[in-house]
Amino acid sequence: MTDSTLSTPRLVFRAPSVSHLPANPEFSIPSVDFLNGTWHVTHSTLPMWKSSRNVRITYTPLSDNPEKLDDRVEYQSLSGEKLKSVHGIDTPNQTFPGSYDWRGKGWLKIASSHWEVIGYGPEEGGWAVTYFAKTLFTPAGVDVYSRRKGGLSEALLQRIQDEMKRIEDDNFKKMLQDIFTVKHD
Repeated sequence: MTDSTLSTPRLVFRAPSVSHLPANPEFSIPSVDFLNGTWHVTHSTLPMWKSSRNVRITYTPLSDNPEKLDDRVEYQSLSGEKLKSVHGIDTPNQTFPGSYDWRGKGWLKIASSHWEVIGYGPEEGGWAVTYFAKTLFTPAGVDVYSRRKGGLSEALLQRIQDEMKRIEDDNFKKMLQDIFTVKHD
């Protein structure tokens, strides 16, 4: 057996669309089936998650249009027990495959944002990295998702972070300096 046989396969990422870097031909778009279900946000650069815990996002394909996703974000404050939620609909962005335009539901109907999957894989039950464009309310940011409530192993998290650092965009690299662990009970 050679050393290359024993090496861990490289994770495949793409740059966020705002970077205007060439597409990574090795990156394939995640299916709606892959995104469907509940994800635990384990790491983020978004300041709003510093004061929250147990952040999870559930994507459910709409019955009348399975390419669109019902998007429910649930979280708790660091000290409170009340479960808070933000609800919206994700519509696939036709210009940049694998990205979505979010529109709030109810009183949040005036709010919108753009997000995209920049990395994902089946390891440890499933993981994904999403990039969120800047909005009126939040800066641009990155979230790391895990299917497992307990999050990802340190080894897989390190591989993910190493691959993100390979993206040749200075603004993206600067953003990654602010990544932190999101608290979970």
